[in-house]
Amino acid sequence: MNDPRSTAEPAAAVAVPEAVSALDEPGQGRPGRPGARRAALGPVALVVAGGLSVQFGAAVAVLLMPRAGALGVVTLRLVAAALVLLVICRPKLRGHSRADWGTVVAFGIAMGAMNTLFYQAADRIPLGAAVTLEVLGPLVLSVVVSRRLVNLVWAGVALGGVLLLSGGGFDRLDPVGAACALGAGAMWAAYIVFSARTGRRFPQADGLALAMVVAAVLSLPLGIMEAGSRLLVPSTLALGVAVAVLSSVLPYTLELMALRRLPAPTFAILMSLEPAIAATAGFLILDQALSTTDALAIALVIGASMGAVRATSRRGRMEGT
Repeated sequence: MNDPRSTAEPAAAVAVPEAVSALDEPGQGRPGRPGARRAALGPVALVVAGGLSVQFGAAVAVLLMPRAGALGVVTLRLVAAALVLLVICRPKLRGHSRADWGTVVAFGIAMGAMNTLFYQAADRIPLGAAVTLEVLGPLVLSVVVSRRLVNLVWAGVALGGVLLLSGGGFDRLDPVGAACALGAGAMWAAYIVFSARTGRRFPQADGLALAMVVAAVLSLPLGIMEAGSRLLVPSTLALGVAVAVLSSVLPYTLELMALRRLPAPTFAILMSLEPAIAATAGFLILDQALSTTDALAIALVIGASMGAVRATSRRGRMEGT
């Protein structure tokens, strides 16, 4: 999601690599007008569609793991996504400074590590639980950047949800899977920071395409070590491309379109719903039913994410007056 007009707002964006304010066009973005409300439904639908695409793509990836392993799935996803983005974006390789390349390499490392750790988690614990733990990374980033006491309260609510999800101990979830999900969350926070920096240094989605290539190159040896020639089975390749389109290419495109017309805090609140979407995808595709306690835990984390975004955006409006 790299737009040359975008600016980084990690404090306001729980799950937003780059936050873009709504365009100030006549008749749009003005509360209280029926036309404005109708106009807002379009970008909201794009964000929801992007979230559905990501999480159902993750569910398809879990189905693919018995064929290629978690590392093999990551490799297929990143390589396919990199090829698609290179064809679409055709990024320029000349005219960039050493600092530019350092930023895009860091972005690619964060992206590759985030995907690797997340799929290791999804291979061990339910999808809804994995995404719930992962979203803590952006939430912690939001709290740290905002430096507001109220966001510490929301962080405490999220922690309560995590403890409830773990049942008092992560052994119920599989400790390795839970640790991988938390590590993926930390990498998601790094992804947000370096995505914003890359967006300021590279035009359009060029930086994203180049970072995806870095992530794909780093994951390739690991995928080959785990899956070997199984990666070249036609049906496995087809599913890998489907995962890449559903989890990377399509959602990035939809979210980029939405961010051009949707305020960043609204976008972040919508993205906070991803644990619930993931739980739904896990139930429908993977037959991963949630207990009442798990559903309550996910609801607490979602509520904490929304609360942190609203508190930060309210502070921004007060400072802007």
